[in-house]
Amino acid sequence: MLTFFHTADWHLGQSFYGFDRDYEHRRFLEWLLAELQSRRPDAMIVSGDIFDSVNPSATAQHRYYSFLAAAHRTVPDLQIVITAGNHDAGARLEAPAELLNSLNIQVVGTVTRDKQGHPELDRFLVPLRDRHGQVCAIVLAIPFLRPSDVPVIADVTDPYLDGIRELYRRTTEAAAKLREQLCPNGALIAMGHCHLSGGMESRDSERRLFIGGAEAITPDMFPTELSYVALGHLHRPQQFCGGRIRYSGSTIPLSFSEASYPHQILHGKLEGNNLTGVEEILIPRTTPLISVPNSGCAPVEQALQELQAFVSDSTLPPELHPFLEVRIQEEGPDPARRRRIEEALTHKAVRLATIRVENSLRSKLELTEDSVVQETDLKSISPEEIFLNAYMERYGQAADESLILAFREILLQETPES
Repeated sequence: MLTFFHTADWHLGQSFYGFDRDYEHRRFLEWLLAELQSRRPDAMIVSGDIFDSVNPSATAQHRYYSFLAAAHRTVPDLQIVITAGNHDAGARLEAPAELLNSLNIQVVGTVTRDKQGHPELDRFLVPLRDRHGQVCAIVLAIPFLRPSDVPVIADVTDPYLDGIRELYRRTTEAAAKLREQLCPNGALIAMGHCHLSGGMESRDSERRLFIGGAEAITPDMFPTELSYVALGHLHRPQQFCGGRIRYSGSTIPLSFSEASYPHQILHGKLEGNNLTGVEEILIPRTTPLISVPNSGCAPVEQALQELQAFVSDSTLPPELHPFLEVRIQEEGPDPARRRRIEEALTHKAVRLATIRVENSLRSKLELTEDSVVQETDLKSISPEEIFLNAYMERYGQAADESLILAFREILLQETPES
C-alpha cells in the first residue's frame, strides 16, 4: 500500500490588499508538518503555485525552504515531489534541485528538450517507494505547461490543447514502461497545473492562464491508465471522473470569494494500481475573512450601522485581526465614503482590506446611441467627452454642472503651456 498527501496552491508571499499573510502561511506549514508527523504518508505531492509571485520575497523563500528542511528532519523517509505552477518561476524553483534531491525532494519546474527538440520525458518520472522501500508507483511530475512546452502536432485544430494531450500520452507511455521494470502492479500518478473544463473558478484570485478560455483542458486528456491525477490551479476543492481527478484547492482563502471554501489537503491510498480511498483533511482557519453586509451589498448608511455595531476582540494580536470587505451599493459619487467607513471602524480590531462598490443604476441602464462613444478615431474625442460618457456609464445619470466645471479646471491645470 502507498499513502500520499496531495496539496497545491500555497501562494507563499501573497500580499492581500497590502497586508502581509506570512503569519497565516507559517501556521499552515506548522499544521502540515504536524500532519506529516502524525499520519506518516509515504509521499507528498505539491502541484504548483508554491509562491504567489515569480519573484517571491526573502521571507516567503525562507518559509518554504525551512519547511522542507523540517519535513525531512521530522519524517526522514518522506518523499516530496513538487512542480511549478503558473505563478512560479519554474527555473528558479528547480535551481536547488541537486541539493533538494539529497533530502528526498524532487522538483520539476520546466520542460527541457533533447537534441531533436522533443520534450525530455524522463525528467518527469519519479518512482515512489512504500515504507518497506519497495517501488510501488510512478509519478508523472508535469509542471504548468506553456504553449512552447508542448510537442508540435501537425494538422490539429488547437496546437496547444492537442499538444498537452500528446505530452500526457507520451509521458504516460514512458511511465508505463518504467513501471514494468520497477513495479509491474504499481500505480501511475499524474500531476498537473491547469484549468479543467467544467471546473469552478475563483476569478478574484486565479490568474487566467490564457485569454479567451483557450487554456481549459478536458478530463479525457488524462489517460485512463492513471490511477490518480493531482491537480493545482483552481482554488475550490473539486473532483472529476469518480474522484480519480482532483483539485486539492488553496490552503488559505486567497480572496473574499474563497472565504466559504473548505480549505484542505487530500490523503490518498493506493493498493497496487487501485485508488482505495481519499480522505479530505480540513486545514484550520487562522484568520477570518468577513464581508459587511454578509451577502449582497447595502447603501452606505446601512453599512455604516453594521460596522458601528460590529463587535471585535481587542485582545487579539494584530496578525489575528479579521480581514474586512465592505460592500457598498452606491447611487452616485461619494468622496467621503472611505473616511466615514474608517471612522466607523475606529478602535475595532479589524483590518479594512477593500471597499467594493456596486452601482444599482448601472445594471438597469439601457444606454442609447447618443450616450455611447461610437467606434471612431480617438483623436477626435475630447477628454471631456470621455469623462461625460464614463460618468453616464458608471452612474446612470449625467454629471452635474459643478462636477463638469471641476473637471475643466483640472484639465486646464494638466494642459502644458504652449
